[in-house]
Amino acid sequence: MSFFRSIFSLIFYCLNTLFWFVPIFIFGLIKLIPFKPLQTLFGVLAKSCASNWVATNSLIQNIFSPYKIELTGLDALQRKDWYLVIANHQSWVDILVLQRVLHNRIPFLNFFLKKELLYVPFLGLAWWALDFPFMKRSSKSQLKKNPKLKGKDIETTRKACEKFKTMPVSIVNFVEGTRFTSDKHTLQKSQFKNLLKPKAGGIAFVMQAMGEQINQIVNVTIHYPDGIPTFMDFASGKMKRVQVHVETQSVDDKLIGDYSGDNQFRVQFQAKLNTLWEQKDAQLEKLK
Repeated sequence: MSFFRSIFSLIFYCLNTLFWFVPIFIFGLIKLIPFKPLQTLFGVLAKSCASNWVATNSLIQNIFSPYKIELTGLDALQRKDWYLVIANHQSWVDILVLQRVLHNRIPFLNFFLKKELLYVPFLGLAWWALDFPFMKRSSKSQLKKNPKLKGKDIETTRKACEKFKTMPVSIVNFVEGTRFTSDKHTLQKSQFKNLLKPKAGGIAFVMQAMGEQINQIVNVTIHYPDGIPTFMDFASGKMKRVQVHVETQSVDDKLIGDYSGDNQFRVQFQAKLNTLWEQKDAQLEKLK
C-alpha cells in the first residue's frame, strides 16, 4: 500500500510542479525587462503562483500521505512584513513541513540555495524566477589558492538581499549549514545533543543587509518522534506525525553590525546564536 501511495504522491507532485512552473518561469522572463513597476508586478504574480503550488502540495499530502502536525508557540504573524526564519535541519522533509506550517501566515519562504541546485530540472529555473539566492561557498583550500575569493560570499548575500527590499519576504536559513546526521555530529564534536554547531555568518550578513526591514526572527524547531524520515518515507505515508515549535523574537540593534569587519560584534553575535541553539537543543529534549 505504501508503495502505491508513494507512486501516486510523486506523480501528483510532478504534475503540480509542472503546472505552476510554466507561469512562474514566464513571469521570471518578463522580470528581465528593466522597468521597475513591471518587475514588481510580475514578482508578485510569480510569488502568488508559488503560494498556490505550496497549497496544492499540502492537499496532495492530505490525500496520499496524511500526517499529524503537533504545533506549539505560533504567535500572531502577518503576511505584510519581513521575517528571518531559522530552523534545525534533518531532512529534505523539513522544507515541506516549514512551507505547510508557515503558509499564508508570513510571506512566501525564500531559501538560500547552493549554486548547483540551479541545474535541478524545472525547479532550478522556478527558484531563479522567484529570486531565490544561489550561493557559491568558497572552501578554505580555495581561499588559500585564490585570496581574491575572500568576501565574495558576503557580496553575493548583499546583492541577493537587495531584491528583497521591494516587497515583504521571509528569508529561510538552516543555520547548521547541512542536514544533521550522527556521523556529522561526531565529526564536529558538537556540544549540543541534537544539533550541529550553528554557523553565524549567513544570518549575520542577512541582518547587516536588511536589518532595518526585518522585524522578527521566526525560530522553528522541528522534531520527528518516529525517526527522521527520508522524502520517500514522507511520500509513502510512513511519517505519521511531526512536532513543530515556533518562537518569535523581535530584532534589536545588537543583532545588526559588521560581522566580517568588527571582531567584537562577531564574538557577540556568535555567543547570542549559541545561546539560542542551547535553548533549541533543550526544546528538542523536551519534545523527545
